[in-house]
Amino acid sequence: MIPASDIGRRASQEKLGTLSCISLIVNKIIGTGIFSNPSPIFQYTHGNVGIFLLLFFLGGVIIFCGLLIYLEFALNLPFKNGGELNYLMRSFKRLPKGLTGCIYSFSIVILGFSSGNSYAFGKYVLFAITGKQEMNDTIVKAIGVGCISFCIWLHIKFPNQGTTLFNFLGIFKILILVLIIIIGGLASLGLLNIETTDNFNGDIWKFHNNVKPNSYSIAVALLEVIYSFKGWENVNYVLNEVDNPYHILTVAAPLAVALTTGLYFLVIISYLIIIPKEEILSSGVLIAGIFFNKVFGESITARLLPVFISLSNLGNVLVVSYAHSVVNQELAYNNYMPFSKYFQNLSHSLLLHGAITIIILVAPPSTEIYEFIVNLYIYPGTWINVAISEKDKKISAPMVCVVIFLVSNIFLALFPFVPPPNKDSLAIPYWMFPVLGTSVLVLGGVFYYVRPLWSKHEDKEITYGDDYNPLN
Repeated sequence: MIPASDIGRRASQEKLGTLSCISLIVNKIIGTGIFSNPSPIFQYTHGNVGIFLLLFFLGGVIIFCGLLIYLEFALNLPFKNGGELNYLMRSFKRLPKGLTGCIYSFSIVILGFSSGNSYAFGKYVLFAITGKQEMNDTIVKAIGVGCISFCIWLHIKFPNQGTTLFNFLGIFKILILVLIIIIGGLASLGLLNIETTDNFNGDIWKFHNNVKPNSYSIAVALLEVIYSFKGWENVNYVLNEVDNPYHILTVAAPLAVALTTGLYFLVIISYLIIIPKEEILSSGVLIAGIFFNKVFGESITARLLPVFISLSNLGNVLVVSYAHSVVNQELAYNNYMPFSKYFQNLSHSLLLHGAITIIILVAPPSTEIYEFIVNLYIYPGTWINVAISEKDKKISAPMVCVVIFLVSNIFLALFPFVPPPNKDSLAIPYWMFPVLGTSVLVLGGVFYYVRPLWSKHEDKEITYGDDYNPLN
């Protein structure tokens, strides 16, 4: 029998090397977040520099705990595509065969879309063209549809060129962050004609106007920080496409996460060196926009920054559409999804990812679409991480890492159900994305138990995993 992971693989597609695997992680983590999220997070802390930096440090600790757990699973199991699918199967072997896979398949297929960054790409491309913050949402969505369509087309027709492009964009993103860090460092040394702030003078634990934030604001800030690191697990999805999985898992993946985490922290410090806390607290625009305005002037920033961010979004869409489609294909090999035989072809799995991305992108009418889509995309993964965090006797990750990762994901899973102070003014109810995210997981279980009912009419036995022959 031909190994499932080799069926449908295109002969023209090269294995992924170290740079490509680093780019898979870097491109997924660095989307729009580092250019915009620090501003609202700082506002949630009421301008407390110490708490602001501490939250990003905690975010880094949490993702390293998660990375260590994922690496332990990956190194103790055969190198296969699928990521969490394989770890869940290991942790829940006593459940009925196929149940875990079906639940996971509904999560990754239905909610593993690229809609958030496709929408952001359209937003920043249109802003770069018009220079206006008032935008026609229909045009933004249309550009977003063009973004995901281009990525899917590129991966299907020219897979190696698609890899080359996301490698380039990964390097490009790193260079942009390095530029911000260098500017902040030179300014702090007095080597640039830029006025620095007093954000690090005196008591960094002081709140703005001595007004302390409530616990809800701090919790939301931590939530935003953890969300901004999403993507560290991306290479685990495609281990069968990798040239040297052991090297990637032990060197490239930790290096990519450490590099991105370090750059994030230094970029945050550079923002604080250049931008007075009052401007961060009162501004509703991108914090990177304020930074570049002060360094290069408004005329250059108005055009260049949106281009930089849109390219960052493009890199994210490229790697997410590729990695998640590979997982879709792996699910099809094991018969965990409807029409599995059709989606064993990677091109078909790519088209499935593109179609769902477009539906989720176009369907919601609200102006709050971006935040809602991002939350909906991330949320089911928190329950999956809670399940994976169950200690396996053969996995040697330190218990402290397991506890930190488990507690943080329980927080991420339950906190969205807490009513926010402005709940009555929200266009989309605050509980909508956690309810929908959880419902999709439940729907996967329902699919598993209902599926045999219609298979009886076709006189076919349903098999999963090793018992399923993808060639039949």
